[in-house]
Formats: sequence, structure tokens, C-alpha cells
Amino acid sequence: MKFRGITTRRRVAGVCAGAVLAGFAGATAATATAPSALAAPDQCTASAVSGTVSSVTNEARAYLAARPAANQAVTAAFSQPRPQAAATLRSYFTAHPQEYFDLRGILAPIDEVQRQCNITALPPGLASAYDEFMAG
Repeated sequence: MKFRGITTRRRVAGVCAGAVLAGFAGATAATATAPSALAAPDQCTASAVSGTVSSVTNEARAYLAARPAANQAVTAAFSQPRPQAAATLRSYFTAHPQEYFDLRGILAPIDEVQRQCNITALPPGLASAYDEFMAG
């Protein structure tokens, strides 16, 4: 992997983690589009997609709550201008690569649901940050 790609993904990981903490689960049903005919119907209902996002949200909250330094970095980023927030998060996740990979794993079920159901389960601003983070 290129260092630049890792750094970018770590920055987005913090943004995604922050968005998870901000509670994007409520927006899921409103932003999900019609599921694909090939997807398993029970996994692609608004209720199932919302449940996945809610579960991921809860797991990310618990993960960050158990890691005060990560939680502090994400919390600090909320009150900073975007460039400074990105630098804060990039710095933190560069110094703590395992936490970056852990959060990526925690967020993975959203990617799976979006692919299986051919939907966008997140609001547009979060979806673009999430897509950049999960690309790799």
C-alpha cells in the first residue's frame, strides 16, 4: 500500500467514526434506494438496512468509548475547521494504524449491505466520506 493512500483512508476513518458517533442511523431508511432484485429480500428491507447501520453505530461507539485517545481525537475534530480536523485525525490514525483497521472492519457491514442490496444506505455527505474510506 502507498503511504499517501493509507493516510487518506485514516483521515476518512476519523471522519466516518465521527459521523457514526453523531448518529447517522436515523437517516438510513430515508436515503436507502430500492433494493436489487438479486439481493436477499430480508436483508434489503428498510428495517434490515437500518438495523445494520444501527448495529455498526453501536459497535463504533463502544469501540471508541473503550479507547479514550481515539474518542478524544474524534471529538476534538468535531469542533475544528475541516482542514484542521483532517490533520488531527490523520495524525491520530497514522500513529495508531491498528485502530484504523479496526474501525474499517467495524464499518464493513455497511459496505456489504450496500453492495448486496444495490443501495446507498447513508446520507450523501457521509456516503462520500465512507466510500473513500472503504475504497482500497
